[in-house]
Amino acid sequence: MKVIKIILILVLVLLAIPFVAALFVPKQYTVSVATTVKMPKNQVMEYLKLLKNQNEYSEWIMADTVNSPEIVGTDGTVGAIQKWNSKNDKVGEGEQEITAITSDKIEVDLRFKRPFESEAKAATIIDSISENETKVTSEFYANDSYPMNLAGYLFGKNLIHETETKNLQNIKTILEAR
Repeated sequence: MKVIKIILILVLVLLAIPFVAALFVPKQYTVSVATTVKMPKNQVMEYLKLLKNQNEYSEWIMADTVNSPEIVGTDGTVGAIQKWNSKNDKVGEGEQEITAITSDKIEVDLRFKRPFESEAKAATIIDSISENETKVTSEFYANDSYPMNLAGYLFGKNLIHETETKNLQNIKTILEAR
């Protein structure tokens, strides 16, 4: 009986550790990745503000070749929404909406429905380095609730960094080939 009691206590302690750890992990974090594209800023901006162009460079969209995102509204303008619903749970279901466009920044709200429900924000910042060079920075702003903040901080942050790095490399390759 004593052995069962000790095992039960150990199991409960092991189950409680992640919940306690999540109390000390930030709920908000930012992932920021940048690259330089050898192309004028206005051409880079014109390409990046169109949601449909993500079909060419987004690792998330390319992860499911059957999935065909739908765009609602006028693409490349504030209020345009791109919706997706993939059978592939790595892609899931959700939407992104362009919430602001300035001469050097595109902001979007992300609403994920599946495989888990959450919201986030992202921005693409476009800075002219020279007449024919543009710095493109992709930023993702997470705001996870407890206790999901632990998983987001430990795993989501790295996954987003890796994927955004690939997306920027794809953008660079596509635009510099034009």
